[in-house]
Amino acid sequence: MISSLKSVEMKPLGDSAVIVNFGSDIDPKMAKYIQALQKILINNPFEGLIECVPSYTNLTIYYDTIMIYRNGKLHPYQFVTEYIENLLQSMDISEENTFQLIEIPVCYGGIYGPDLEIVASQNDISIEEVINIHSSQEYLVHMIGFAPGFAFLGGMNDKIATPRKDVPRLSIPSGSVGIAGKQTGIYPFETPGGWQLIGRTPVKLFLPDQQPPSLLKAGDTIRFYPITETEYKQLEGQNL
Repeated sequence: MISSLKSVEMKPLGDSAVIVNFGSDIDPKMAKYIQALQKILINNPFEGLIECVPSYTNLTIYYDTIMIYRNGKLHPYQFVTEYIENLLQSMDISEENTFQLIEIPVCYGGIYGPDLEIVASQNDISIEEVINIHSSQEYLVHMIGFAPGFAFLGGMNDKIATPRKDVPRLSIPSGSVGIAGKQTGIYPFETPGGWQLIGRTPVKLFLPDQQPPSLLKAGDTIRFYPITETEYKQLEGQNL
């Protein structure tokens, strides 16, 4: 039961949001608490709830102050925090969830991953080892942010951690797989960015004509697997 968590703290964000902080460490257990609270709020919303936004260690809950006032609650922040506290007392993270394991094909190196050699060199390992390490992990989607469909992933092996570039690129191709510090991620469409690019996937992550518009969501798990350039072009053609 989540009521055993002593480290949960709540604080206001302006006058129409509250941040529920679960700790300072990025780990799968914290993610489960965040996802559980988000799910129960979506299924049991209070009148005035606007949205819940997860991050690595907290959930930010936005609410309509005027609507809560109109419902006779003179102190909206107090009302919302008390509502959340009641949910935390009864929430169970062992319930079944609807999260997915999604396999993402990646063509590593060459024109698709121009920084693969940099990652290998800075970690004093071979290019093949970088690919093997990167594609042997399972990554948890902690949140979607920075750009629509951009998933922040946890679980990357420290052996391939590499600082982001001092000078970001002005344009990074859609589907590029990169590393920045101890994180890895996929650029959902062409955008500037400073991550070290090690490969590219033909899979479309941002789907503006669908609902939801992101292939991935917080709580999903990703596994990368290597493909050849020929396979990349074949899959890219299918996804056009």
